[in-house]
Amino acid sequence: MSWHPQYRSSKFRHVYGKAASKDKCYDCVPITRNVHDNHFCAVNPSFIAVVTECAGGGAFLVIPIKQTGKLDPHYPRVCGHRGNVLDIKWNPFNDFVIASCSEDATVKIWDIPSQLLKRNITTPKKELIGHARRVGLIEWHPTADNILFSSGYDYKIMIWNLDVDDTVLSKPVKILDVHKDVVLSMSFNTDGSLLATACRDRKIRVIDPRAGTVLQEGSYKSHRVNKVLFLGNMKKLFSTGTSWWNNRQIALWDQNDLSVPLLEEDLDGSSGLLFPIYDSDTHMLYVVGKGDGNIRYYEINPEKPYLNYLMEYRSHLPQKGIGMMPKRGLDVAACEVFRFYKLIPTKSLIEPISMIVPRRSESYQEDIYPLTAAAQPALTAQEWLNGINKGPLLVSLRPGSGAVNSVPQFLEPEPIMKATDLSQKQGGGGRIPLEGMQKPREIKDGIKKLKGEEELPKNERMCLSNGFDIFECPPPKTENELLQMYYRQQEEIRRLRELLNQRDIQIKQLELQIRNLPTDTGNY
Repeated sequence: MSWHPQYRSSKFRHVYGKAASKDKCYDCVPITRNVHDNHFCAVNPSFIAVVTECAGGGAFLVIPIKQTGKLDPHYPRVCGHRGNVLDIKWNPFNDFVIASCSEDATVKIWDIPSQLLKRNITTPKKELIGHARRVGLIEWHPTADNILFSSGYDYKIMIWNLDVDDTVLSKPVKILDVHKDVVLSMSFNTDGSLLATACRDRKIRVIDPRAGTVLQEGSYKSHRVNKVLFLGNMKKLFSTGTSWWNNRQIALWDQNDLSVPLLEEDLDGSSGLLFPIYDSDTHMLYVVGKGDGNIRYYEINPEKPYLNYLMEYRSHLPQKGIGMMPKRGLDVAACEVFRFYKLIPTKSLIEPISMIVPRRSESYQEDIYPLTAAAQPALTAQEWLNGINKGPLLVSLRPGSGAVNSVPQFLEPEPIMKATDLSQKQGGGGRIPLEGMQKPREIKDGIKKLKGEEELPKNERMCLSNGFDIFECPPPKTENELLQMYYRQQEEIRRLRELLNQRDIQIKQLELQIRNLPTDTGNY
């Protein structure tokens, strides 16, 4: 019999939750009073979207992530649905596209402008009409571009290919008609080849979405499932639900055998739903309670004991819903490994909560930030529909290692396009050919090109500043913010020095070409 020590080494043993200060919260937000069991909030590095109360139809707010503080009561909304909005999800590969579903049995895709909203958005980019009853859940495919799953109260899951020109879609590419009751939860594995669902008939199913077949199906008499989640590539499922005695309960399952759970544990006797959230980079599992202010977090192991309890964040303010910031939007300088956005309807407040690993060093902590999913798709929609599987593209979160944000789709691109055209005409891509002899006129053109290139960063910054004036950071108010701004300035200085070095090299190349020119230039 092997002996297991009580002490377990883990770099996440001391992770703690830190609520944002009042000036970093979003105040006076009319959060929905709908009793549907969903997050009601979606977050990306540019925006936070939250389902709101409104008279006549359904609406949600889209607030720039930097625009904290009190919200204008007349702030514009996205309000094209005829019924209450039940779920919203940002496109993982485009920070300016969001999907919403509603009680009016439709799914709508919206383009969000990069500038501050000045009026309500009422016309969607696309409208998906296929469900016979209200649509309660939507999920974007994790690796394929423009693939959206929707689940309705008609017991059907529909797969939509948005990579078409039509603005109104009435025929999904696939309908999964394998459930006998309402689907309560959907979750993809890492490459999106499998879909796990929790149904009101108390069964968990693992489905091949392209074939439309159920690979595994199971239920357990003492566990009434509400939410189910794939645990990355560990070939395990995690579910939350209730026991016979109506205690809140968690369970862990083998993906290939759903007859008996690997682990089952009662948490407490509260009545609120439990939302499970998994971070595949750190193997941390968060369990967020609806109706209370607690967030429990665990560490997942591939071997026994599978679930290791770490800590619990406690708050006296109950949460109705929760939003999660993607990893590319975290503050790595503060060793932030996860960030929640907690909806508090009793105070009309959205409160960010950062999960932080305490470290003394101010340098980048590579051991707690492994490569994470990038904001670019690994597959096109047609490739995935043709049967190709591919894991997500990975990117480092190290500052200066490359862009980790999705490419913004500007709705008003005229200033940026002008600057780009100017750079293309003047700069020609910034590369000067070195082969052969050049004419004096070409040399002059090359000097003009170099000047154009030197002016280009200013133009680009000016245009981006005009396009994203709402995203600029406010002046630092705390010592931590001041340090972060200092590090960003140091990184910018380093980048500018590299740019100056490149310019010096190009100037020397041009001077060398001028010296090598023949003295007789009459023929040119």
